[in-house]
Amino acid sequence: MGPMALRIGIVGYGGAGRQIHARLARAAGMTVTAVVARDPGRRVQAAGDWPGARLFHDLPAMLTEPGLYDLVVVASPSGLHAEHAAAVSRAGTPFVLDKPIGTTAAEARRVVSTAASAGTPFTVFHNRRWDTEQLTLEALLRRGELGTVHTFERRWERWRPTPQQRWKENDVVGGGLLLDLGPHLVDSATRLFGPVVAVYAETRSLSTPTEDDVFLVLHHAVPGADPAAGQDRVTGADVLFGAEPPAKGVVSRLWAGSLVGAPGPRTRVLGDRGAYLVHSFEGDASPYDVLDADQPEGTHGWLVRGRERTPVPQPPGGHEDFYTAVADWLAGEAEVPVDPADAVRTAEVLDAARLSAREGRLVEV
Repeated sequence: MGPMALRIGIVGYGGAGRQIHARLARAAGMTVTAVVARDPGRRVQAAGDWPGARLFHDLPAMLTEPGLYDLVVVASPSGLHAEHAAAVSRAGTPFVLDKPIGTTAAEARRVVSTAASAGTPFTVFHNRRWDTEQLTLEALLRRGELGTVHTFERRWERWRPTPQQRWKENDVVGGGLLLDLGPHLVDSATRLFGPVVAVYAETRSLSTPTEDDVFLVLHHAVPGADPAAGQDRVTGADVLFGAEPPAKGVVSRLWAGSLVGAPGPRTRVLGDRGAYLVHSFEGDASPYDVLDADQPEGTHGWLVRGRERTPVPQPPGGHEDFYTAVADWLAGEAEVPVDPADAVRTAEVLDAARLSAREGRLVEV
């Protein structure tokens, strides 16, 4: 089953369904043949984007027509992900589930167990694994040019003094930046630097009912340590009283904010041989844009040592590669693009972050 042959049924045709999933599927040579959308305007958009696609008002109706599609993409609001994933699992159609796969770790585990019980394969849309900066950084780390890394920083900050009127800003269960951007930030950190063993977090609601200001500190496991022996644990005493852990894993510091008039550098990775620095991100307004005016074509970010900076070569790849990988996976030619177990571990980190923010302490994962 090559990409051109893959037919997709999309659940939800809003910002995620239309602007991200359908766009990337088209870029990968796939066809949307069924769409679940209730909003009249979105139904008009779907009909115009994909002539001949069947339109449905709800997921149960679409699931009665399994011959229309080879893959279901669940791009509904986050609070509905678990419910919709369970329905697709029971129907037996392979599916892509947008992040987060559940609003809590318990919900995420139920999604995985329901799919496993039904024997329905699924993967998770962590498309940020295919970001240019992520691919470039992975290649840089493989080459060892940063030496031993001790700190990873990433910011996803925006200047939105007038909040958008969407469920993401207003739904106190499924919305908020911890569930919207948090999964991407945590997944990126763990892909690069391994499992998280402790979390400190601060969250605030500055301009929306949900949190729109998030700061996470992730303590990663020490490479090669034995978790059963407690060798990878960082305790509250270690942080508060300066006790030295037996060994040092990477510390990730992650920011997400919507009320940020001066967004900070997008990515900064610090090692004992230098740093990797990305100033701005996807054209978002940033006072650091001017520092990339002389970025050579075919490079992304800078290898920095004090005032010395060198552009870093950009490897091939992009977000559309996710759906190419999905097609290869369904054809039995490749492993699952994103293991759902990874998304469960990310949900566990976010649960720990909620507890940390509520109680003002470091929380073990």
